[in-house]
Amino acid sequence: MNGGNGTKILVRPRKGRMVAGICAGIADYSGLDVTLIRVTVAVVSVITGGAGVLAYLAAWVIIPGEGEKTSIAQDVLGKKKQDALSVRPPQDRLPAPLL
Repeated sequence: MNGGNGTKILVRPRKGRMVAGICAGIADYSGLDVTLIRVTVAVVSVITGGAGVLAYLAAWVIIPGEGEKTSIAQDVLGKKKQDALSVRPPQDRLPAPLL
């Protein structure tokens, strides 16, 4: 997918996905065939004993979906940040200053 200023953006497309769209997104971004990317991920997963699957899951969390501004990780971290900022003691219950 192209950004508004002509830059390429790695996203998980809605079309052409089999699971989460990671391989389709990498194929679109790099200009390679999606089958080549899928076979590469499968071979790496078998050779490394599942590390390729962990990398796929991490990419699923980090790479935003098509039409979305943020990834799943950014959504979760942003929500935690908002929750932490919203938990403030009421003004009438602040401890008295030490003199």
